[in-house]
Amino acid sequence: MNIIKPIQTKTVAVKLRPSAEKMVKRGHPWVFEDSIIKQNTPGKAGDLVIIYDTKKNNFLACGLYDPYSPIRIKLIQFRKTAKINEDWFVLKIDQAYKLRQELLQTDTNSYRLLFGENDGLPGFIADVYDNVLVIKLYSQIWYPYLNWIVKHLVSVTGCMTIVLRLSRLLQSKGESFDLKDGQILYGKLKNDVVIFREHGVLFSANVIKGHKTGYFLDHRHNRKRVGELARGKTVLDVFSYAGGFSVHALTGGAKEVTSLDISKQALDMAKENGILNSHHGIHKIMVSDAFDGLQKLIDQQKTFDIVVIDPPSFAKRENEIGKAMNSYARLAILGSQLVTKKGILVLASCSSRISAQDFFDISEKNILSTKRTFTCIEKTLHDIDHPISFPEGAYLKCGYYILN
Repeated sequence: MNIIKPIQTKTVAVKLRPSAEKMVKRGHPWVFEDSIIKQNTPGKAGDLVIIYDTKKNNFLACGLYDPYSPIRIKLIQFRKTAKINEDWFVLKIDQAYKLRQELLQTDTNSYRLLFGENDGLPGFIADVYDNVLVIKLYSQIWYPYLNWIVKHLVSVTGCMTIVLRLSRLLQSKGESFDLKDGQILYGKLKNDVVIFREHGVLFSANVIKGHKTGYFLDHRHNRKRVGELARGKTVLDVFSYAGGFSVHALTGGAKEVTSLDISKQALDMAKENGILNSHHGIHKIMVSDAFDGLQKLIDQQKTFDIVVIDPPSFAKRENEIGKAMNSYARLAILGSQLVTKKGILVLASCSSRISAQDFFDISEKNILSTKRTFTCIEKTLHDIDHPISFPEGAYLKCGYYILN
């Protein structure tokens, strides 16, 4: 199966600063450009890099060279030497697939099969929606190995179609090798919009034009949990996007759900996803900036049995952490004012630069600042198909609070 013409790679030998060497010995998958103190030859995207111990000259790890990123080497093999060939990729994909088996026993046919660094393949995402698999690449390092990888992704998943999505950086920098965002790498795509199941609930993903690979799979467990809590309740879903929490709440028996998002297009998708499923609840939409919309509802003295607040990442860079903390504080305060007595406030974060402990501390401190007490009934992190293998790989956290 040749998706791309064969690309020749070479081997590059590298030595690192002591601090970076320590991180590699701990299994950290990133080597930054300024950590390299010795390199025997210039590297191209996808060249195999061997990292040697500076004192004993022993093998430490190997990775792939990325000339377009400050993370110059993405590591894929630690401690033991290995031949990085087709068999190596087969083993990696098989290991990842086995990790997801528990999820695949449920009424779910959508899952993340490859989660970048956390599955040992930095910058490589593979999401399955029914019988369509979407690859999202964040680095050119994978181009020389794409033929091997795609072949085994088809074999292990049985998917009929594979779609390629490229990050903005890949679309603008370096050689494309005739690969394009939205390209069909394998099979045929009957429709850009694919219908899939998540714990028995139907959703749609636009695998060509949708965000990321078409949908956000990471909150699956939390959406199911909100659905279980929603019977007979009124629910507000803030930053609802395509209505993940809203639709689970409706199918779980909520009597009324309000989806709030700044994007009218996203809310139209939320309505359509609701219609895919059988339910008797009322589904309202509210087009608004989240902060403005929450304040407007407070001014109208509205309250809800369940309020879910799941914002996008507020801290994509180091210098945004302080602002992000303030935003999470504001959301906890606004959300607390909209929850009925004994109602539930669900607060989530996907900012990897803010730890779970810091996020929960901010949330709880600011709930209390509204003169309401709470009982925390649950705290969740990543679902089974989003495993974590290094600190920066952890980003998702969600707290459930009953407010008095």
